[in-house]
Amino acid sequence: MTTTAAARSTTQAGVADPVKAVSVLSTGSVEIHPEHAYGTRKPLYWWLLTSRRWTQPRPINVYVIEHASGLILFDTGQDRASVTDDAYFPGGVTGFLYDRLARFQIGEEETLTAQLATLGYAPGDVGTAVLSHLHEDHVGGLRELSGADLLVSETEWGELSKLAPEPRGFLRKHIQIPGLRWHQVTFEPTSDPAVGPLTESLDVMGDGSLLLLPAPGHTAGSMAMLVRRRFRQPLLLVGDLTYGAELLDRRQIPGVGSRRTLLETTDRVLALKEQMPGLVVLPAHDPTATKRLIES
Repeated sequence: MTTTAAARSTTQAGVADPVKAVSVLSTGSVEIHPEHAYGTRKPLYWWLLTSRRWTQPRPINVYVIEHASGLILFDTGQDRASVTDDAYFPGGVTGFLYDRLARFQIGEEETLTAQLATLGYAPGDVGTAVLSHLHEDHVGGLRELSGADLLVSETEWGELSKLAPEPRGFLRKHIQIPGLRWHQVTFEPTSDPAVGPLTESLDVMGDGSLLLLPAPGHTAGSMAMLVRRRFRQPLLLVGDLTYGAELLDRRQIPGVGSRRTLLETTDRVLALKEQMPGLVVLPAHDPTATKRLIES
């Protein structure tokens, strides 16, 4: 099968901008229940166990930022081993719940390594990978990134040491892999007027082009990343805060996470959009993300 080329938004020729290009790769697709993507008032375990409907396949996006100081990933996708290795998921009741949560399709050409190759890169070229959160479909490429610095929020990392992480969505054996270079990050107060609705951030590269922002709700330690380009529209990579930019615009939150916190973070992002005209929101599983990135 032919590997699909990545969608890429590049800086205009001759323009001095530390962000040279932003691309979206897809490490396969996932079907989830409508209650998961579009939200519901039903208790999570009720709809998870009883829902018989599935969405159309949605992409599992990885964002690639070509920066003057190195190659950065936002999320790492889903591991192909999750569809080829019967021992990938826990057994028993926990394994049954994972089976009910999502259905994946990942071809040989949809591994992180194969997808990076469509841009002319290999995993060893990645200097930094930011994890929006630590659910399985965001950490799948970790084994391919042994040479990269891995950034995760301190709050999110703390979820691994709490009671029963696997039933709560954190597969420790696929996260705490020997030899990986993890860095737990904390946010700092910001006085940057451009991100006024958000009071904390972390400047990843030290030049203001890539800002990590707290985005709790889907998980307690979820992060977003603001990509500021000098002569193109700014981008906000939001992980699983929403499953579609149009859903966020309607203030329609997904069915997994803390409803109250999801609403609070959604309101802050909507306020940021009001303050930052042209901001393009790019979720992890939005079927329209590729088109909107190319047009940005």
